[in-house]
Amino acid sequence: MDSNEPKASEECSVSAAFNDPFAHDPSVQATLTPLWREAAWAGDWFKLRFSSVYSGAGLQRGQREPVMLIPGFMAGDFLMLELHRWLKRLGYRSYLSNIVWNNDCPDLTARALALRAQRISEECGMRVRLVGHSLGGMLAKSLVQDHPHLVDRVITLGSPFRSFVRAHPVVVGLWDQLKRAQSGVVGRNLRASCGTGHCLCPFVRNLLDPQPRAVAQFAVYSRSDGVADWSSCIEDDPTHNTEVHCTHVGMIFHPEVYRAIAHRLAQPLTGDGTAPSGRQAHSKEHAHDRR
Repeated sequence: MDSNEPKASEECSVSAAFNDPFAHDPSVQATLTPLWREAAWAGDWFKLRFSSVYSGAGLQRGQREPVMLIPGFMAGDFLMLELHRWLKRLGYRSYLSNIVWNNDCPDLTARALALRAQRISEECGMRVRLVGHSLGGMLAKSLVQDHPHLVDRVITLGSPFRSFVRAHPVVVGLWDQLKRAQSGVVGRNLRASCGTGHCLCPFVRNLLDPQPRAVAQFAVYSRSDGVADWSSCIEDDPTHNTEVHCTHVGMIFHPEVYRAIAHRLAQPLTGDGTAPSGRQAHSKEHAHDRR
């Protein structure tokens, strides 16, 4: 074989990268998370069914506060039904997002969610609590940036919001394939720059350059997450983070996650709408999570 072939191939690849304006995007990073662990997500569901958390035992109940659930990438409201029904049993007014399949332009989805949140807020006469899984949590954070007056607090579940997107190559590759598909069912509103740092839409700006908002924001993360890098799923304030031990998909089924959600939904906020500082409540919460 000609020794110059690898060098020529490499030069070709570099040349192609320079010709493609979206070839390098530091805001989208592929990371080798343990994707194989996601096969165990069904076990997280079984743990919930055999846990006292499922019946709400020992958890503070809601007082009919509105909660909107936002599904993750390539998911829909059907996957949030377990959590939706559980929140209703716990005393909250739980609402689904009206997302059938979360594979559209995130900015368009965020706009639709803002209208949904506004209707819920007007119906209930109070601000809405947002719980978002994965991409759903990123959408919730974008909504806070544009419409903080509608949101009481945000709880993200395995959402890689710190570095915009830091996920397994399979997930990043799937997103790229959706953009290439451009069919009437999937990727219908996606453009080459969608979901990248090259896009100038409000959703991308909100994630890459978030501004301070008087809205409490909490994060639930797992070091066993097989899809998103857990280090990109945490808030700056460690007292606003809760570590659990489950898969990425299992975030919407696991009893540790449900306990964390119940705690954060009921947590009193300060007068300016943010969560109180201090490690005492954080330590108590982790004591519950380890049981």
